[in-house]
Amino acid sequence: MRDYSDFDSLLPAVPFNRRQFMVSAIGAGFALAVQPVVAQTLITTDSVGLSTGEIKVTTGDGEMPAYRAQPASGGNWPIILVVQEIFGVHEYIKDVCRRLAKLGYLALAPELYARQGDPRQYSNIEELLGKVVSKVPDAQVLADLDACVAWAVAHGGNSARLGITGFCWGGRITWLYAAHNPQLKAGVAWYGRIVGVPSELNPRHPLDIAGKLYAPVLGLYGGLDQGIPLDSVEKMRKALAESADPASKASTIHVYDQAPHAFHADYRPSYRKTEADDGWRRLQAWFRQHGV
Repeated sequence: MRDYSDFDSLLPAVPFNRRQFMVSAIGAGFALAVQPVVAQTLITTDSVGLSTGEIKVTTGDGEMPAYRAQPASGGNWPIILVVQEIFGVHEYIKDVCRRLAKLGYLALAPELYARQGDPRQYSNIEELLGKVVSKVPDAQVLADLDACVAWAVAHGGNSARLGITGFCWGGRITWLYAAHNPQLKAGVAWYGRIVGVPSELNPRHPLDIAGKLYAPVLGLYGGLDQGIPLDSVEKMRKALAESADPASKASTIHVYDQAPHAFHADYRPSYRKTEADDGWRRLQAWFRQHGV
């Protein structure tokens, strides 16, 4: 039995030295690094019946912008945190929030790089990784997600039905958050990196916490993903299966043999409709199965 006494508040307890947010608002359009956008496959979900838009989440050192989508009426909605790709909160991530809101969720996507820089300003992926993404501490991200839960609870969300999903960079964070928040019910990680070299900002990676999850995670991966070797996926699958931890053992990984990285990203050439649609069905079933 875990001791949950150290999680007696949803508000983040991590102290931050930086007091200035470099990004104070969610922008429109897509990050420069992912241009051109593939318009032929781009999915746009309307806001009919929804309440959507930018909100400010109070954190330990200021206010973080986030995109929120929820049903226009009612309350006590289940909460799903949506964690961005390396490109920040752009139109695709907003659309994912609206898709979830159409299913009855309060979906919240925070701009998790807000202190480090604006990913929309970089046209080169390597420069974006070096100047922004590599400077984001995991502890900061996990605390910011806790703050998002607190915001959602204060605005009609039900923390007893809390889920998280993330893509690419956010897929890795999904695994880490499942080992961080004991209130979490379930997570869905889309092609999140599993292994890595520990560092001061990123001390642990998903394989390191595979046997210590608070909530079961569904991992969705592409067999043709050149950035996430299948042997690392198999190591994760083995670690989950061999764990004595109930949430870890209940977790599962599905690999789409013919899918590349980012197969759900409908605005990019990597999009694979068949696999993306199947993954979305699996996401919905997973959240229902685990009470989200």
